[in-house]
Amino acid sequence: MQPQKRRPTKDELAAAEGRTLPDIIAPNLKVLFCGINPGLYTAVVGHHFARPGNRFWPTLHAAGFTPRIYLPSEESSLLDLGVGITNIVDRATANAAELSAMELKEGGSKLEEKVMAYQPQVLALLGISAYRVAFGKATAGIGMQVQTIGNTRLWVLPNPSGLNAHFPPRKLAEVYQELRLFVDSL
Repeated sequence: MQPQKRRPTKDELAAAEGRTLPDIIAPNLKVLFCGINPGLYTAVVGHHFARPGNRFWPTLHAAGFTPRIYLPSEESSLLDLGVGITNIVDRATANAAELSAMELKEGGSKLEEKVMAYQPQVLALLGISAYRVAFGKATAGIGMQVQTIGNTRLWVLPNPSGLNAHFPPRKLAEVYQELRLFVDSL
């Protein structure tokens, strides 16, 4: 474990608007987790799901994807476990509500191209509302989708943001564990 670094300043956060993060990706992953877009805190720190209060890393562990809770700075270690990270939209914003429907749809098209190139077994989209807009699936629910991208299955999961009160930590872990059990069965 690495020591916690200082929090970004307001000026650093403001300067991070529009920044991008590199994907954590390789061919033939078991699961490619796909966030909506990076937040400003994440863009400043330079690691996915880095904002304190984001439950992505504890949820991955609780669901059995990782042997322990990883730090965001250890994100590249996920590749050894057959897991990667990307986003629908690359640019950082203060919150996902700043993204237009067109931007989400364009991001969905680019994501399809990425998935066809890397061919993960499952693309896990973290946020049902963003999935519905990006892929034009207005009635989609949580879980495995009928839609595929090539041979890649699509699975929609709740956004792990600490602001997502509909899914407390235990429920969030249970839903993510359903995906892990499915992937283990492949």
